[in-house]
Amino acid sequence: MTTHHAGNPDRPGSSAQRTPRLTPTRFGLAFLLLVTLTLVGCINYGLSLGYGLTFLLGGVWVMASTGVARAARQIRLDLSAPTGASAGGEAVFTLSVTSTVGGAVTVILNSSAGDTRTVTLRVSAGEVRTLAVPFPARTRGPLTVTPRGAAALDFLGLWAASLAAPAPVTVNVAPAPEGSAPLAPSRTVPGQGDGHARTRGDEEFAGLRPYTPGDSPRQISWRHVARTGTLLTRETDAAQGQVRLLDWADTAGETEARLSRLAAWVEEMDRAGLPFALRLPGTALAGERGEAQRLAALKLLAGVAPCPAATPPARLRLRAATDADALRATLLALAFTLAPGVLRQPLWDSALVAGLLVYGAVRTRGKRPSLPTWALGVVAGLAAVGLNATYGTLLGREAGTALLGLLVALKTAESHGRRDGHLLVLLGLFVASTHFFHGQGPLTALHAVLSAALLLAAASRWTAPTRTDREEEADLPSTLIRSGGLLALAAPLALTLFVLFPRPESPLWQLPVQGGASTGLSNEIRAGEYSNLAQNRAVAFRADFTGELPPPDKRYWRGPVYEAYDGQSWKQVRIGGPSPSVEPLASAPAWNYTLTLEPSGNPWLLALDAPLEVPQGAVLTTAFQAVTFRPVNARRRVTLESRPARLGVSENPQRLQFDLSLPTGQSPRAAALGERWRGLPPQGRIEAGLDYLRRGGFSYTLSPPLLPAQDRVDAFLFGTRQGFCEHYAQSFVFLMRAAGLPARIVGGYLGGEQNPDGGYLIVRQQDAHAWAEVWVGGQGWQRVDPTAVVAPARVNAGLSTALTRPQAGAAAPPTSLGRLGLRLDAWQNRWNDLVVGYDGGQQQALLARAGLGGVGTVPYLAVLPLLIVLALLPARWWWRRAARPRDPAVRALHDLTVRLGLPRRPGETPSAYAARAAAAHPQLAPALDEVVRAYHTARYAPDAPAEALKRLAAAVRRIRR
Repeated sequence: MTTHHAGNPDRPGSSAQRTPRLTPTRFGLAFLLLVTLTLVGCINYGLSLGYGLTFLLGGVWVMASTGVARAARQIRLDLSAPTGASAGGEAVFTLSVTSTVGGAVTVILNSSAGDTRTVTLRVSAGEVRTLAVPFPARTRGPLTVTPRGAAALDFLGLWAASLAAPAPVTVNVAPAPEGSAPLAPSRTVPGQGDGHARTRGDEEFAGLRPYTPGDSPRQISWRHVARTGTLLTRETDAAQGQVRLLDWADTAGETEARLSRLAAWVEEMDRAGLPFALRLPGTALAGERGEAQRLAALKLLAGVAPCPAATPPARLRLRAATDADALRATLLALAFTLAPGVLRQPLWDSALVAGLLVYGAVRTRGKRPSLPTWALGVVAGLAAVGLNATYGTLLGREAGTALLGLLVALKTAESHGRRDGHLLVLLGLFVASTHFFHGQGPLTALHAVLSAALLLAAASRWTAPTRTDREEEADLPSTLIRSGGLLALAAPLALTLFVLFPRPESPLWQLPVQGGASTGLSNEIRAGEYSNLAQNRAVAFRADFTGELPPPDKRYWRGPVYEAYDGQSWKQVRIGGPSPSVEPLASAPAWNYTLTLEPSGNPWLLALDAPLEVPQGAVLTTAFQAVTFRPVNARRRVTLESRPARLGVSENPQRLQFDLSLPTGQSPRAAALGERWRGLPPQGRIEAGLDYLRRGGFSYTLSPPLLPAQDRVDAFLFGTRQGFCEHYAQSFVFLMRAAGLPARIVGGYLGGEQNPDGGYLIVRQQDAHAWAEVWVGGQGWQRVDPTAVVAPARVNAGLSTALTRPQAGAAAPPTSLGRLGLRLDAWQNRWNDLVVGYDGGQQQALLARAGLGGVGTVPYLAVLPLLIVLALLPARWWWRRAARPRDPAVRALHDLTVRLGLPRRPGETPSAYAARAAAAHPQLAPALDEVVRAYHTARYAPDAPAEALKRLAAAVRRIRR
């Protein structure tokens, strides 16, 4: 009836004698592609923490392959066919997995009728697990199932180690019984001997035979037992009667119809318990009754030639089955990964993402339909329009990450199978890496690692269906702990690559990653803009000096220079011509410092006047601005050297003429006031302007009255007299131009809070400041800060003190809470120095100190592989330790297999293993026998198990190959 060929571990090519072939799965290849894409993004945008996450995921990809091939050697697959099947029904084949280690197994089963089943299941250590696999039996005849692609999978399903697939098995599909068949003919035939023969029965005593297990106690001859002590069974028989004959000649029509009727008669005889004989063209079946007779008859009917052609399976697009547990775990991981977006995305976008995730979770609890594709497309289009209206682009950092998070949430509303689950995991990991565009602090790093652990735990749920019969596998925390352990094993390799992987200085391409400047400094300035910044305590940059800090009145951090005035706003301009002169003052000290710039999207490096050296990729403009060709889209460290200098003694006449221009008809009273000073010497005009502000009853405030669009300077100088730094700077520059002196506004920052814990300056957004520059012949550009004459504390004590005590000479000491904030900022600064700011320059310096020269040198290329191997050793030790069984007796037997280099086969007893090992090493036969005896004693001895275990361990140690 069936043909059964189980996998034989002794046959050539079996998993017991060959090294399993290790290959990445489709998910593994997609995972590697993700790692490659994130690495390219980190190179292009200089995301230092992005490198860390990328190398951590790359380490996971490598570590996942460890131990899979070893586990494959301890797994055996068997496939058996059913005892019977009928056309039109199902043939249920049985797949059996025997393993001495826990893991997941996958195998593809192809039927000769064209059907395919992919079976993936989990198996525990020491377990023999069976799974029923049904195949449709559409036509009569042999149905063969051929296994292929058998493999052991790692925890995450990234790698597959090939297994010895079982041999094909065949079941002969019998014809389907006719549904309304007439009763079987009453024709009978005599048994052997023309009715005089005997057959088994209970009519007469026929003799005695030896007892066999299973004989009924009523048949035992207890008299002989009492006399001889030997169990004997009585045999009885009866006269052989007539049996019903099922004859091919009694049917008519097509072959399949005749066979179907005969099959119905066979089932009728079996139900009635009647003996029957079967006669077919060229063959016959002798009369008998019972299940064996029924199966033999159906087998004959199945084999009648010719068999009908196999019916190909219907080409239906079937949706993959959803693992609800795996999908819930994936949605939870995605919700945690997407959570930081709530802090920076529009409220409607966050609400939409949350709603889609909740709907996906509801779908796992009931038969809710997935959203149609057209509806998802409409939602995605409308959301894109909304984000474009909010951010003005879809390519910026804010808009791009918001759109990506929304698309991931939309995907959850239609996900159903393993492929979709894997895609969601990969998208979640990519989203986690995009958070580094917005920040690279310790909390962001911690969130990224936790997100990766949750997503990897979800990926492990998609590897094979979760076993609800094993509580530890159905428990999400256990898989989370395991994925976290995998990340921990990958950490040494990730750290090695983080330190040694080359860090290019230039991007691969240029794309905008920010929708707007986060510092607030822009290409134009209006009254009120800097006062808005003054309420923002976010860090703009940190400055770490080599040596003494500059005094407070020298801490002017130069940014954009505004020279074009239209009556309402001041803007930057580009003026061609010769470069102005820069004459450093030899008597003044030079300042060497490193700036750690927060992301701004702007090119300004905010240097002290005047930069003598700028970093590679930066230039000094004709307005003495240090700018870089690559905007500061991520936290960046730059090293600068500045020295006080005479700027622009030799200046472009075209620029000087431009810096005298005023809009016609604007602020006539202020223009007239400046005109009255034209007769004074240049320095006298400057002092006149400052003296007017000093004696005019002006006040320094964050909330000045609004100024009109027309005659704004007049409204301030002769009306409100309340303003912030930009009010004083633009009014003073207006007066100086009216007085005949070229003047302009310089934007940037003033001051900075010294952190005693790190000795560096913290410059915040609230330190944004605007001051004036006036050109004097023979002296060049002179910095003039009109705000200082109204609120001197702004220069010497900082903004907070200037608002409450404008004439103060020093800032108040920090409070206890303030000191705690400074301590936290010091830790943040160290993090920036060691991790976030680790770039190509620091890498080269580190390699030079280590004596490796630099990237690409011979010492570097020699040491790099060695360090990578050393980074893999902890994982190798851990996997070897985890492979050892927990039971001490079984662990000793495992140590024996390691000593002999001969793995134990799945299901192999210690005695059988010892016999096989003795055949390979005859000289060890006595020692192996001793090990087996000690094992049995330690395993089953009722007393003193500790002593028995010691003897077993000693017996194993005495084994030497």
